[in-house]
Amino acid sequence: MELTSVGFTHQGGTREHNEDAWRAWPEAGLWLVVDGMGGHSAGDVASRIICDTVARDLARTGAAAYDADHLAHSLQTANEVIRDYGTRSLKGGTLGATLVALQIRDGRYQLLWAGDSRCYRLRSERLEQLSEDHSQVNDMIRAGMLARENARGHPLAHVVTRALGVEPRIELERRQGEAQPGDLFMLCSDGISDEFADDQLHRFLSNSSLQDANDAMLYSALVNRCSDNITCLLVKAETSGYHHDAIREARDPDATIPVRMPRGTTQG
Repeated sequence: MELTSVGFTHQGGTREHNEDAWRAWPEAGLWLVVDGMGGHSAGDVASRIICDTVARDLARTGAAAYDADHLAHSLQTANEVIRDYGTRSLKGGTLGATLVALQIRDGRYQLLWAGDSRCYRLRSERLEQLSEDHSQVNDMIRAGMLARENARGHPLAHVVTRALGVEPRIELERRQGEAQPGDLFMLCSDGISDEFADDQLHRFLSNSSLQDANDAMLYSALVNRCSDNITCLLVKAETSGYHHDAIREARDPDATIPVRMPRGTTQG
C-alpha cells in the first residue's frame, strides 16, 4: 500500500506565535499532530518535547519494531518530561498539549489521541470523524445536555478534559481498523476543525490532488484570518510501496485552487 502525505502548520491569521507542531516518520508509517497549551515559551515547548521524545524513541527502537504500544510508552515519557519542565522552569506552572497520532502498517491503521486534536477519514466520498474529542462540550453532548449542532462556538468549546502534561499519567484513547486503498486520513489541530464545518472539509478533501487540497485549506484559513494556530496532515492510502510528499516550495503558477472567501467578499 502506497502512503502519500502532505502537511502544513502556521501561526494563523491573528496569533503572533505557533504552539502547534507536526511530524512525519514515513519509515514507520507514523504521523503526529500536536497542539501546545500554555502560551509562548510553554505550549511550543510542550509540542517540541512530544515530537523530540517520539523521534528519539523511534530511532532507538527502529522503525520496523516501533508500533502503537511503543508510541504510547513514548507519550507517557513525554508527559513526565513536560510536567518536570513545568515544575523546574515555570515554578509549578502548567503547560501541556493535545495530540493525535496515526500509524498505518500491514493494511491496518492505529489511532491514538488525547484532547481535541482530531482525525478524519474520507472513504468512498463519506467523511467520518474517527477520533472523539476529550472536551467539556463533548461530555455535555454525550450526557444529552447539548445538541451537537449547537456545539460550534460554545463558550466551553476549548476546555479539554485530557492533555499531556496535566496529570501524572496520560490516558490515551485508541482506535484501530482496516486501511483501504483510496482512504484519505486527515490529522488536525482544533484551529482547523473550528475554522471549517464538515461539509467544507469534505469539499477540500474531495480534491483530486492531495497537495491542492492541502493548499486550499491553508489558504482559505489565512484568507479568513483564522484566530488560532492551524496544523493539518493529509495521508492518502493507495497501492503498494511508500511515497512521502513534503510541501512544495515552488508552486505551479497556473494551478487553480479553490479558496473560501470571507463573508461579504466577492471575487472579481
